[in-house]
Amino acid sequence: MAIEGRKKMVHPPASVSPCRAGISILLFLVFVGLASAGPAKIPTEHTEAVVAIGDVHGDFDDFVAILQRVGLIDAQQHWTGGKATLVQVGDLLDRGPKPREAMDLLMSLEKEAPQAGGRVVSLLGNHEVMNIMGDLRYVAAVNYASFAEANSEERQRSAYEAFMKWRGSHEALLAELPKPMELTEAEWMARHPAGFIEQREAFGPNGSYGKWLRGHYALADIGGVIFLHGGIHPDLAKMKLDAINSQIRDEIKTFDATKQYLQDEKIILPFFNLQEITAVVQAELTAERKSRMPSDEQRQARLIQFLGYGDWLSVKVDGPLWFRGYDQWSEEEGTADMGKLLEAFKATHIVVGHTVQKGGRIRPRFGDRVFLIDTGMLSSYYPGGRASAMEICGDAKFTAQYMDHQVVLLDSAVSSPEKADSVLPANRGICRATATAPQ
Repeated sequence: MAIEGRKKMVHPPASVSPCRAGISILLFLVFVGLASAGPAKIPTEHTEAVVAIGDVHGDFDDFVAILQRVGLIDAQQHWTGGKATLVQVGDLLDRGPKPREAMDLLMSLEKEAPQAGGRVVSLLGNHEVMNIMGDLRYVAAVNYASFAEANSEERQRSAYEAFMKWRGSHEALLAELPKPMELTEAEWMARHPAGFIEQREAFGPNGSYGKWLRGHYALADIGGVIFLHGGIHPDLAKMKLDAINSQIRDEIKTFDATKQYLQDEKIILPFFNLQEITAVVQAELTAERKSRMPSDEQRQARLIQFLGYGDWLSVKVDGPLWFRGYDQWSEEEGTADMGKLLEAFKATHIVVGHTVQKGGRIRPRFGDRVFLIDTGMLSSYYPGGRASAMEICGDAKFTAQYMDHQVVLLDSAVSSPEKADSVLPANRGICRATATAPQ
């Protein structure tokens, strides 16, 4: 499939130390492709700053604006961040109109940043995994349309014919479905608009975006600051970060392999969404149990195992991609749990997105050890939301960057709390001139 916009190249993010020399080796959390056996460690270069950006949700224009505001890209959307590290904590996708453009931009910057000594760390959010697995509840119609090609209507028609043929050969299975699948051509077409088939292929294991996303991890440890989408539940403190990453990657591999198996067994069609796959597998198991034909125990075991995906780290509500505890905990509860978590992972801070913060402001919590950076960039969907970035200079200065001003949230080098909370005029980011801005 032809992909519009910028070409992609995957450059795996690694653990790097912001603004500090003398640290030569850190954990390399994200590597290229699915073939690697596990995280590797590599030497890292000196970097000037780390800039973290929360959920984009297809708001490409504001994403570009905040990247330009902090000095990471120019007017032509090319990397100008020098040795800085950009971290995007997931949810580039869904809801908004331009997720493809957002992905294409990061793909391009992943190639450009290393040429200047910088790095782009793009992490998985729950919406990335939803698209990989076919949970399409938040995919907007305009998103499908962006994948449409000249022969989309023909492909749509062919897919419908394949679906009708599948229905005709699965009467026993269909009889066990709790809710009937689409009965009319008009209903099917409405749920599978032009570009739907192409979108599903693009997010598959061999698709342009699917390959790219599957090369990403869920968490990154950069200079003692842990970045991820949702949060780490205290129950995961016994795991290593690389083990969490590896398990989520293995779950995606398992999903891909099982979906291919279901296709090969003619149980599903390639374009079925996750809800359809789940219902069909449940119905298939019921139909097989009612059949008088001898059952294939290995096949049944595989189907049953697939239906347990709700307990996967990548899917469960308290998993790293979905957890909202850092927003919901009381200050007392969170301070105690956060101390244990940071000690377990030998980290100083955690930065997360996923939960939109009221007033569109980056929110520090639990003694400034956690920063919630999802400020509802897609303001057409999140009233009061706005673009923002978290800039980390050295190992102790955290600044919230907005389009019209910046706020120093934490500066361990400054003893006065009043100064640490100062609102400063708008100023180019990447640790430039903020220390001398008027108070």
